[in-house]
Amino acid sequence: MKLVTYEWHQQQGLGLVVGDKVLDLMAGAAKVGAGLKPAQATEMKALLAHEGGLELAREVEAGAKAGLSELKAAWLPQAEIKLKAPLLNPDKIICIGLNYRDHAEESNQAVPKEPVIFGKYANSIIGPEEDILLPTGLTDKVDFEAELAVVIGRRAADVPPEDALAYVAGYTNFNDVSARDLQMSGGQWMKGKCLDTFAPMGPWLVTTDEIPQPDDLEIKLKLNGQVMQSSSTANMIFGVAELVSFLSQLMTLNPGDVIATGTPAGVGFARRPPVYLAVGDVIEVEIEGLGTLRNKVAEKPRS
Repeated sequence: MKLVTYEWHQQQGLGLVVGDKVLDLMAGAAKVGAGLKPAQATEMKALLAHEGGLELAREVEAGAKAGLSELKAAWLPQAEIKLKAPLLNPDKIICIGLNYRDHAEESNQAVPKEPVIFGKYANSIIGPEEDILLPTGLTDKVDFEAELAVVIGRRAADVPPEDALAYVAGYTNFNDVSARDLQMSGGQWMKGKCLDTFAPMGPWLVTTDEIPQPDDLEIKLKLNGQVMQSSSTANMIFGVAELVSFLSQLMTLNPGDVIATGTPAGVGFARRPPVYLAVGDVIEVEIEGLGTLRNKVAEKPRS
């Protein structure tokens, strides 16, 4: 099941992708005889926190696939909607550094013995087709990182690895955009990670029933059509279950929390000569089963 957050006529809602169409979840739920509160139908975090929320969405999806006439009014005009990031205001965006051996090596960093973690905030989130904004004068070394993002589906605390995947709602594409000059100065990675628009995500949340093996997915990043990163999540040092378990020992994970699982080799700063983002660039993150996250690069307007 593919779930989206969309905008239509300046209104935000949640939808289901069925084939090449999007169905409004709230309208669909009402037609199959089950109701959702407004927050649960407009914010992905609230839907995931609602007990039975995903099951209700699956019921609506089944009705749509069966061609129920009652759902006719719930279909959205495709040309008029804008897809947003699936999660707009998660409690946490937890990022994992150096989680591919080849990326650690190209970065001249030791292969970590346990997950390296840092955070981003909701101000960094943008969705598909939204612009990554370069803050001229602050940094001129902005880089790309294709990553698989894990979205938590239910409260997780002190979870053993063998049970960890049961706490995952699904997966989405993520681009851990990074200002390398800021990241590498003063030993504070967050300086180069937390900037506005530096966490593109989407285009949708794909539930775990469609991605049974998250640790064996092709992952690729293209810059202006040229493949810059090409790998598999099978090459992660710490897999999805291990990461969820590790993080749940440190902090309680809540529905809608996002874990960006790290990037493979091929990032811009490690190339010779280095490759950094420029105004007009187009970046595409492709992950097997998750579609393509596409963003352009623009200059941040001066305030």
